[in-house]
Parts: sequence; C-alpha cells; structure tokens
Amino acid sequence: MFPGLPPARRRIRALRHQLRRRRRWIAAVLVAAATLGALRTLAPPAPETVQVMVAARDLPSGTLLDRDDVVARAYPADLAPSAAAAAPVGRVLAGPLASGEVLTEAGVLGPGLADAAAGQTVLPVRLPDAGMATLLRAGDEVDLMATDPSTGSTYVVARDVVVLSTPTGVPEGPTGGSGGALVVVGASADAAVKITSAALSQFLSVSWTR
Repeated sequence: MFPGLPPARRRIRALRHQLRRRRRWIAAVLVAAATLGALRTLAPPAPETVQVMVAARDLPSGTLLDRDDVVARAYPADLAPSAAAAAPVGRVLAGPLASGEVLTEAGVLGPGLADAAAGQTVLPVRLPDAGMATLLRAGDEVDLMATDPSTGSTYVVARDVVVLSTPTGVPEGPTGGSGGALVVVGASADAAVKITSAALSQFLSVSWTR
C-alpha cells in the first residue's frame, strides 16, 4: 500500500489510513457514550423501597396464613401502607385478598382490625346457621335480627352493621352439631351492647336492606 517506506512507517501509515476510514464510526460511538453518561447523571435516583408481605395467590376470608400464602416484595416506600403486617404467618385473614395485594394489620384478625371500622366497636357475632355466615362477605352492611326461641318473636337488634370478617370451610346447618359460625362485625358502641345482650338468649340472623 505504501511502497518504498520502511516496514515500521508502513504500519503507522496503514493505521492512520484505517483510523481516517473509521473516524465517523468512532465519533458516533464517542457521542453515544457521552450522551449515555449525561443521561445517567441527569436521571433521578432509584426510589427507596421497603419489604412488605403480599398474598402469594388469591386468598379467601378466614384463611389461616402459612408460609406458602405470603411472599416478601420490594415496594416503593412512599406507596407502601403504613400499617403493613410485618409477621402475618399464623394469623387469620379478616377479608379476601387478591394475589399480590399487601397484607395490612386491618386485614387480619387482631387489634389492627379496628382500623377497618374507625369509630366503631369490633365484636364477634355467632350466627346459629353456619350456612348463613357463608353468604356474607367482608364489607357487607347488614341488619342483625334476634329471634326469641321460646316465643318465636323477631325484632331488629342493630341496623347497618359492617361485616369485617367471615369464616370459611364451615358446614351448613343450624346450631347444634356445627355450633353455628362466628362473624366479626363493626357497630356503634350502643349497638354492640344490644347485640351482645341479645346473643346471650336469642338466635341472631342477618338481613340485607340494599
């Protein structure tokens, strides 16, 4: 390519020739590298995350949580619920939970359940017909009825009671062999006293007003 030149100079000339031919490609690479560096400098830092426990699959209300039911996930710190349940294994779900949904203290049975019914009294109510309890869902608003077993008279004990937790896997049938089923509800303090008093001697049932 360069006759008459010493080998060393021929190699230098050949290298310069190749560089000239590829200078556009080299310039493009350098520009791309500079652009990438600028973008990395200007890009906001990765958001801070926290570990939360989420449902590993769709879980029904009343589930006794075990290690296969929950999984830890990184969650943006500013979006994570402030009352996320830190140790939900061994606790019972107060309501159904969709796969990937964060478990919170208000979503499991325990003191945190009161957060789901702010300003209300949380109490368990035994329905003598377990099958009736399976018709309820967390979030339902129902009226509680009391029936006197000796006279058969029925009256409304409390209206617009909020269902917070329902049982699962209970057999249908009246009180006796199954013992009915417990439902956790939220009611006003006055209504809670009436419900508790009626439950001592009368059969409770529910009705939907809407």
